[in-house]
Amino acid sequence: MHTGKIPDGMFSIDKKLVGDTEFSVVGYKRLKGSDDLNVAEKVFFANEANINLKFIKIDLNDSSIVIEPGALYFMKGKLSLESNIEGGIVSGLFRKATSGETLFQSTISGTGEVFLEPSFGHFLLLDIDDDELIMDDGSFYCCSKGIKVSGAIQKNISSALFGGETLVQTSTKGTGLVVINSPVPESELICYELESGEKLRVDGNFALIRTASVKFSVEKSGKSLFQSLTSGEGLLQTFEGPGIVWIAPTQVVYNKIKRAGVNGLANSAKSGNMNNSV
Repeated sequence: MHTGKIPDGMFSIDKKLVGDTEFSVVGYKRLKGSDDLNVAEKVFFANEANINLKFIKIDLNDSSIVIEPGALYFMKGKLSLESNIEGGIVSGLFRKATSGETLFQSTISGTGEVFLEPSFGHFLLLDIDDDELIMDDGSFYCCSKGIKVSGAIQKNISSALFGGETLVQTSTKGTGLVVINSPVPESELICYELESGEKLRVDGNFALIRTASVKFSVEKSGKSLFQSLTSGEGLLQTFEGPGIVWIAPTQVVYNKIKRAGVNGLANSAKSGNMNNSV
């Protein structure tokens, strides 16, 4: 009988049960196996920094999941993998043309164990109940079968042109669980539940996810364009409730370190140039 046991050498980071399907984030605490000195050096620093190689492990019991095409790593058991065009050929072609998403979506059904492609990044396991999440392209990883994955078109062109977002983002709608790639650990995310009419303004592109009820737009930081330009803030991503928005304040810092190093980050802080670019 399938037990969903974690393989030896791995440890559990997070898990959630949805009906007869268990989604788990598992990882290796330390990597030890490279025979290449250049790789071994990088692995050593990853281990010292406590950066774990992680997998999404899914245990199915006569159930189904939808995965990002190409995400499958390996699977064991009485399982079948099928690709289909979600919503029909017309809807699929439109989604591919506007968002760059693949025409096909992959479904795995049956009883067994599935591992998706590993990553040194971070994963979020989010439950939704008759709701819809909007996220950046590339954030979606997999979901339970009750979720419909499609493209969500920005409601105004200015949001796409000046808001740092693409014209078409990814939508996951329904009831179940969605697994999302995150640039930062879940502990570094801030989740705001906005009341009707309440606004969250963000100076930069580090808002990761929002519920579809949240209105997204771009607004001037000051009362006039001149005030916006002279304040140093410029245009702000604006999210208006009701609904929920997840933001990653540390994402900008990590991206600056990646580009400039710690010394460059310190110089940016001294000059007051820490905002905006990601």
